[in-house]
Amino acid sequence: MLFEQIIYGPIHSRRFGCSLGINLMPAKAKICTFNCIYCECGFNTKTHEPHIPTRDEVKNALHVKLEELKTQGISPDVFTFSGNGEPTLHPDFETIIDDTITLRNHYFPQAKVTVLTNSTQLHRPDVVSGLLKADNRLLKFDSAIEQTMRLIDQPVSEKFTVSSLTKQLCDFEGNLTIQTIFLRGSYLGKNIDNTTEEEVRAWINALKQIRPKNIMIYAIDRATPVHDLEKIGKTELENIADMARAEGFLVSVAS
Repeated sequence: MLFEQIIYGPIHSRRFGCSLGINLMPAKAKICTFNCIYCECGFNTKTHEPHIPTRDEVKNALHVKLEELKTQGISPDVFTFSGNGEPTLHPDFETIIDDTITLRNHYFPQAKVTVLTNSTQLHRPDVVSGLLKADNRLLKFDSAIEQTMRLIDQPVSEKFTVSSLTKQLCDFEGNLTIQTIFLRGSYLGKNIDNTTEEEVRAWINALKQIRPKNIMIYAIDRATPVHDLEKIGKTELENIADMARAEGFLVSVAS
């Protein structure tokens, strides 16, 4: 499922309520630094010179949409940066955040600006600065075990590691939300399961270093490019959440 517009929705989000989506990637192609086996947008698109919307195109599209919503009497709870790939790949990510906050303040000041990111661009100071300007920053951390992370997230760069990611997440000094998907299944003949006791303990130990203010754990909700994946039930997710809660973390569950 690819989003064919810069601004889409609003849609009902199981985690955020009435969510207005902002897609900074091409309209008909997926570009991401991960190639996650569970991504609702599918695997990365092999295409040449896809058009990434400019800063002005994003600003203008958002302005038009907010005027429309105001006229209709619809108030979004959140502006969510997500879409067809990794939003922080956009070269103008930070200034687009600035524009979004300005428009939000004018039209729907109660709404939150939220960024869903796979955490791969934290080596860029402008990305970190842009994330810190948002009201909510949800940073992906699907496994604290290198092999499992590579099976689930399929990072494009070999330089991306759990160790380096953990250090970068620690730099937020707790001012972040960690998002983790739990799943089981197989891909290319390899079994995948980040719900085991070993996995959960390693995940919690990493969280003790990162000290996020919130944790969101969730299960598969839509069709995935890899079909042999199991949706984890709410009871099992709550059991995992309780293990993290026992260490003092605030954990929400979406199943």
